[in-house]
Amino acid sequence: MTPAQIDSHLRHANTVAQRAASMGRHPFGALLVAPDHETVLAEQGNIDTVNHAESTLARHAASNYPGSYLRDCTLVTTFEPCAMCAGTIYWAGIGRVVYGASEEDLLALTGAHEENPTLSLPCREVFARGQRAVEVVGPVPHLVEAMMAPHQGFWSAR
Repeated sequence: MTPAQIDSHLRHANTVAQRAASMGRHPFGALLVAPDHETVLAEQGNIDTVNHAESTLARHAASNYPGSYLRDCTLVTTFEPCAMCAGTIYWAGIGRVVYGASEEDLLALTGAHEENPTLSLPCREVFARGQRAVEVVGPVPHLVEAMMAPHQGFWSAR
């Protein structure tokens, strides 16, 4: 995936996050991108504290595409996948993850908010424990501020 494709997809995922926030959901968004690195196969906003954008999208992908295809797909997400989402991505067989901002960036936004008790467990560490490789790209420093924008004021207003 080229830097321009990464930027474009992360901005698209951020639009999905903004849509989720407009519906009263946590402002996270994710995309499933085809092996051509251009085609968006699916998009998903956060649903609730258990059905995160990434895990919901990964389950949908696993139900609709063969593992041999998903191995060449990319899950693009606004924030680093949590341990639950990383595990779901791994089990779905998705071969690459691109994220805009880190779990540490998220913690700085949410603090100890009861609706988002972040886990200090990097997705790279979760994937490293598996038997197959999952490529990880992120964070993307020049987009961190944009990824954080939908969260500004969201957590303090809840």
